[in-house]
Amino acid sequence: MTSENRAFRVTVVGIGADGWEGVPDVSRAALRDAEVLIGGPRQLDLLPEDECGGERLAWPAPLRPAVPGLLAAHAGRRIAVLASGDPLFYGIGRALAEECGPGALRVLPHPSSVSYACARLGWPLEDTEVVTLVGRPVARLAAALHDGRRLLVLSAGAGTPAEVAELLRDRGFGPSRVRVLEQLGGPRERTYEGGAADDWTAPPGDPDPLNVVAVECRRAPGSLRLGAVPGLPDEAYAHDGQLTKRHVRAATLAALAPAPGELLWDIGGGSGSIAVEWMRTHPSCRAVSVERDPERAARIDANAERLGVPGLRIVAGEAPRALAGLPAPHAVFIGGGLTAPGLLDACWDALPPGGRLVANTVTLESEALLAERRLRHGGELVRLAVAHAVPVGGFTGWRQAMPVTQWSVTKLGDAR
Repeated sequence: MTSENRAFRVTVVGIGADGWEGVPDVSRAALRDAEVLIGGPRQLDLLPEDECGGERLAWPAPLRPAVPGLLAAHAGRRIAVLASGDPLFYGIGRALAEECGPGALRVLPHPSSVSYACARLGWPLEDTEVVTLVGRPVARLAAALHDGRRLLVLSAGAGTPAEVAELLRDRGFGPSRVRVLEQLGGPRERTYEGGAADDWTAPPGDPDPLNVVAVECRRAPGSLRLGAVPGLPDEAYAHDGQLTKRHVRAATLAALAPAPGELLWDIGGGSGSIAVEWMRTHPSCRAVSVERDPERAARIDANAERLGVPGLRIVAGEAPRALAGLPAPHAVFIGGGLTAPGLLDACWDALPPGGRLVANTVTLESEALLAERRLRHGGELVRLAVAHAVPVGGFTGWRQAMPVTQWSVTKLGDAR
């Protein structure tokens, strides 16, 4: 076993709503010793002037671009950065670790608001999903709504509880129980609650911007049920007929095999269903939907918002020209425009080794093209045929949907 003498460049200290009184001795010592104290105005105001004499600097806005310059301006000085609760749980600790490297940080955490909330509610932390709306649209909460699920929402301010309740009502979760926990761990801690269907425009007293919203999800009877795996009901999407139908969509997502953090190019987006369900598989999944028709592009945007993935990037233009400048994908889906000159080559060239390409078609011309590409690059060529039971007079028979030919392939090479 070896030991090393670590010289920390920055000490990151977590502090809660209980202020200086709740800061442990080791964190107090770091704050007393600091020559520079950096934090939000609210956090800096919690430190006693007579004990913490370092120069005080409030973070400018926007915060993230300011981090490198502010640290560089005070290089060589003992810097302490204040953070709310646990600095590495949706806090400034992430930006500092990315900028300085984890070896240059000394992190002294405080219990997070999520830990406090679970303690007050009696909810096991490992069974509770956390969604942050700090600097993010409220629509992203929709992807986490499932009957019986417990959610903790990190609020962007005093108006967040009302926004959460409105979204719950709009997405068919009006019966959900909502509790707002303010100033957790501090002397002004308060909790109030109600149903999502209640009037949240005027909560009791003045709403505090430092709050967490706890939601016990209850789906309204008769509302559309959305599962956690690809293959959402077709009724979940607004579309003009350009929609990869449910069963083919599920098979397509299985072939694309999304993994956390990966980026998809969805070429010929139509209604955006493939990109939407790619992103719903994990909060860190990203997608770009390329659609040449402006009306359809607007519809994709509305579907993404409604289904909880407002971060879906939409590029209005015709591929392959519209692909120029896009970040390299981990996977590509081509749902339309296969015969456009240069499209398949552009998508193939953009894929790194280990990347996946999936293309669907219903025409003989595009099918012949996919068969030729299979001979060149390998992969799997399958035909997906779905039939639905429909009334035939007084009886029931099968109505065959148009079969879909699908080519899926992984680009060979070093996938590291």
